[in-house]
Amino acid sequence: MKGIYTLLFSLFVLVIFSACNDEWKNEQYEHYISFKAPINSNGVTRINLSHSATGKATYRLPVLVSGSTDNNRNISVKVGIDTDTLRTLNIARFASREDLWYRELPSKHYSFPETVEIKAGENIGYLDIEFNLNDLDLVDKWVLPLTIEDDPNGEYTPNYRKHYRKALLRVMPFNDYSGTYGGTNLQGKLVDAGAGENEPLVKSQITTYAIDDETIFFYAGTIDESRQDRRNYKIIAHFVPNTNIVELTCENSANNGFKINTQASSYIEEEMDPIRPYLLKRTTMIRDINYEFEDYTLAPGARIKFQFEGTISMQRNINTQIPDKDQAIEWD
Repeated sequence: MKGIYTLLFSLFVLVIFSACNDEWKNEQYEHYISFKAPINSNGVTRINLSHSATGKATYRLPVLVSGSTDNNRNISVKVGIDTDTLRTLNIARFASREDLWYRELPSKHYSFPETVEIKAGENIGYLDIEFNLNDLDLVDKWVLPLTIEDDPNGEYTPNYRKHYRKALLRVMPFNDYSGTYGGTNLQGKLVDAGAGENEPLVKSQITTYAIDDETIFFYAGTIDESRQDRRNYKIIAHFVPNTNIVELTCENSANNGFKINTQASSYIEEEMDPIRPYLLKRTTMIRDINYEFEDYTLAPGARIKFQFEGTISMQRNINTQIPDKDQAIEWD
């Protein structure tokens, strides 16, 4: 009797597994069209674009065909600009603080073909976006908002689930010197403020933004991108080629009283990681910083004078086994 039960159970298991295997012979999901553009905690997809002497950069955005079976036909996918989704994101995240809104990247800074071709037997195609980073001011947060458009002939169906049909590309140019620096060794103080002069002002992290392949900018003092008037306090740092000189300037010095007290310099140190020998650890320092400026917009009718002095430093980890510069860097 026990042998009969064992035989019946074995037959039952065999039938179940056979049925499961047969199910995979047929399509389980529709062949929807999606972007591969996972969003971060800010609701956008950050793309890191390396600055060059020409200011040109290319980004390949993957376009996918979903499904459990391979795509068996040629598909021509139409891609367009999606201003409405970007506006919806801005309202949801920043409400009326329009100075913090993501800005739609002007058309002069990019170009891409109207369609992406996905061949039969392939499940992925690429939208090649050509960027022109020249004169792109990163005081504003630039986003290229893309969408997969409906096909009037019904030859494909965009993926309407979650955000897969959309790609909100947060454009972040970088160079060898841009990134987040530690600022604990850059101390500031109030000038001509009596007893308040002795109270140190420190900003733990200083974010710098690329202007071209040899120049970055950061905001004076403790000002950051949350200030509506941040544009008035941009400090430009130019790394003079073949020297260790860093030239600090300010476009608005006539209004904010920007003044340089010493010549800033750079120092770069490189070493291989002892545990991961393929990993290059590059430390960039800007030393001998000593500048003054006046905050003339924080308190109406008042000019508050500050002096900041010291050093800032940034470590960048680079995987030497990866040829693409943007892929090789371990981003935060």
